[in-house]
Amino acid sequence: MLSFLKSFFDENKKSINSLKPIVDKINSFEEEIKKLSDEKLTNKTTEFRNRLSKGESLDDILMEAYSVCREAIFRTIGERAYDVQLMAAIVLHRGAIAEQRTGEGKTHSVIFPAYLNAISGKGVHIITPNDYLTRVGAGWYPRALKLLGLTTSAIVHEESFILDPEFTSSVNSVDTRLLHLKPISRREAYLADITYGTNNEFGFDYLRDHMVKNFEQKVQRPNFNFAIVDEVDFVLIDEARTPLIISSPNQQSVDKYYTFAKIVQSLQPTDYIIDEKSKSATLSEFGIRKVENILNVGNLYEESFETIHYIENAIKAQTLFHKDKDYVIKDGEIIIVDEFTGRLMNGRRWSDGLHQAVEAKENVKVQQESQTWATITFQNFFRLYDKLAGMTGTAATEAEEFRKIYNLEVVTIPTNQVVRRIDTQDLIYKNQQAKYAAIATTIANLHAKGQPVLIGTTSIQKNEIISSMLKNKGVKHQVLNAKNHLSEAQIIAQAGCKGAVTVATNMAGRGVDIVLGGPKDQLPLDVWQKEHDDVLALGGLFVIGTERHESRRIDNQLRGRGGRQGDPGYSQFYVALDDDLMRIFGGENISSLMTRFNMPENEALTHPLVSKVLEQIQVKVEGYNFDTRKSLVEYDDVINKQRKIIYTLRDGTLQNAKESPQNNFEEIKKVLIKETARIANELSSPETIALEFSEILPMSPHDRQELEKKIEATENKPELLLNLLLDQWQQRQSYFGDNIGNDIIAYAIIETLDPLWVEHLTALDDLRDGVRLRGYAQKDPLIEYRKEGFEMFQNLMTKFEQNLSRMLFRLEPTATPVSVSTNATEGRGVNESSLRGGLPTKQSRSGPALGRNDPCWCGSKKKWKKCHYPAIS
Repeated sequence: MLSFLKSFFDENKKSINSLKPIVDKINSFEEEIKKLSDEKLTNKTTEFRNRLSKGESLDDILMEAYSVCREAIFRTIGERAYDVQLMAAIVLHRGAIAEQRTGEGKTHSVIFPAYLNAISGKGVHIITPNDYLTRVGAGWYPRALKLLGLTTSAIVHEESFILDPEFTSSVNSVDTRLLHLKPISRREAYLADITYGTNNEFGFDYLRDHMVKNFEQKVQRPNFNFAIVDEVDFVLIDEARTPLIISSPNQQSVDKYYTFAKIVQSLQPTDYIIDEKSKSATLSEFGIRKVENILNVGNLYEESFETIHYIENAIKAQTLFHKDKDYVIKDGEIIIVDEFTGRLMNGRRWSDGLHQAVEAKENVKVQQESQTWATITFQNFFRLYDKLAGMTGTAATEAEEFRKIYNLEVVTIPTNQVVRRIDTQDLIYKNQQAKYAAIATTIANLHAKGQPVLIGTTSIQKNEIISSMLKNKGVKHQVLNAKNHLSEAQIIAQAGCKGAVTVATNMAGRGVDIVLGGPKDQLPLDVWQKEHDDVLALGGLFVIGTERHESRRIDNQLRGRGGRQGDPGYSQFYVALDDDLMRIFGGENISSLMTRFNMPENEALTHPLVSKVLEQIQVKVEGYNFDTRKSLVEYDDVINKQRKIIYTLRDGTLQNAKESPQNNFEEIKKVLIKETARIANELSSPETIALEFSEILPMSPHDRQELEKKIEATENKPELLLNLLLDQWQQRQSYFGDNIGNDIIAYAIIETLDPLWVEHLTALDDLRDGVRLRGYAQKDPLIEYRKEGFEMFQNLMTKFEQNLSRMLFRLEPTATPVSVSTNATEGRGVNESSLRGGLPTKQSRSGPALGRNDPCWCGSKKKWKKCHYPAIS
């Protein structure tokens, strides 16, 4: 009875049952589609577009389009989609998350909704966890999309490619899926029907597009149609803890960072208090006194409060950020290592002076601190899309967060074959030394019998510990981490071969397909089949986890490298009671367990109580991280509303400059109306009105006296002032020409707005830091932030109008164009590249330049310096 009720209320089962008739209908088209020639199959895309133009919806053509897509994949790749893959494809098209177990062919499933939604011509973005999967994704199954007449591109760090079967790369010779990726421009990549890229690349391109100086420099399409996120839990949850930031260096001296690094090196552990859970550090009372003596100040908090920030960053760098775990040193630079993927984050920097503190600690060149130019959270970036979908093997545990933040439902897709992988209970050791010794012994034994082994570690440092122990035991192995990521494709391709031992960081945790027996396309079929059968007989891939990760999902991703598509496999995690996760979050529970068990160091313990504590720790960490993400998005929602207003104004200005310049003039006119009304109504005497007005329209003392007389004689002062401005602008427009005049308006708007927005972002950062202390006064920091943030934005818009009116009549094209380049850095919250061009070049007018004593161009017979020169100087 209970099982019946459970089945009755099982929403997931209902969803799966509703998909079956649609899959049956897709299958019913199969025989008819198989008979089509390649040319007729290609023409189906045109047919679908015509049907859409006549009023049919994507849902109307879904079943036939999916059948066409499956046939194209079979002809180009040689694989036929399973029914469960079609189910996942339908879920993705509906804008939900498809939870497919690892190895169930997510890369295959995503092609169907990508094809269907790209038919409309609005573009589809497929977001991947890393650059390697971006390249592989764009060069593999999209061959079928090429057959169907659609284009596929890939954007990675500082490069863009398009899939072109006629092009053959001389660089990527190991992985045949990368052979036909032809380099193209960023803009061309975004114009493709389907674009693959990482969340960072799409997000930073969005921010950079709202920093360009003219419309032609933008690379993304104006509208965000449909995004499918691969490994959606990693992208929308793990990565969403820190925002995207583009910043530029300021001009402050960096010597102080070396000074504070030396001071911290002289401190003792009793001089500071660190919290590994929140990654924070503060000086203790002893530490404060010691630093005051070193700096020769009486009271650090009164005389040198700013110093505390630098000292605390230096302590963090010394105690909480470790080489070959959190970062590596490459070519004299500190390169961040992504904690979730183990990959190098080239060009990314920690903010708030932390990166500089790490540079000083390692005694490399310290780069200047930065000022924020643009920022956005992943939560608000992905909300830009009209439709969002995702896929992963581990989403159900985070279903509530997906629903609350992104309005995404999770549907668990059944597996195509029964999972044969054996997941054993954790082996617990008293300390890490005993744990690593046991791991090395297990690997040596497995290698001796020829079973392939994949060892997953949490950092480069631990990766190299395992590698060193295996060398001592004479076990031949491959190491995969951020230091040798260029060999990733070759190492992964061989990881399933008989006798292969691969030691990897989280790089091998997601989206990696390890084929038992080795790569099928690089060996004769009979040779590969024998190798494959031998590995199957040995038990498949043996996955070893050297410690538990903060999230259960990452552990499950590592397990999922084995036992794919019904293959046998085995997974085993080794845990030490002094592992970081146990030590930082376990607290008293772990201490009492260590005492209670009183076990020998070299003896493993498998106990349900420890397993339960482990799971509780991971749940605690996941809850802590959820609160961090929730707080981040709540604060960014305040900026998001303001960002939309600024970006809409900016985009409209650039587009109008290209297509409808009159619209920009109308915006300027509204500003001038407000400013002239404010001056006329707020000031009383003609002298003060004329003086304030001369800040908008520069004029000589004589002209100002004449204006005072007119102001005194008129009743409608705002109209008088406005007409003077409009008349003056018409004269300038006639002299410079319409094109240059329109460019001046657009330039004035952008150059007035950008500095104010940058200044506003910095002020909001400071406000956010400050409002936290108001909690002690029983005030909600978030409400205080919203209230003051709104007031600050109102002040920004008021200042924008005032500054714009004062800039407009002071701009003049120069005879020689001037270009100013601006370097900016991308970062992740806690900054790649140069901006696409610097400030716009001022344009030059035709004709000879007038001297100050030449007759004015207006025909007044006055000298230029006495006539129109003051208005444009």
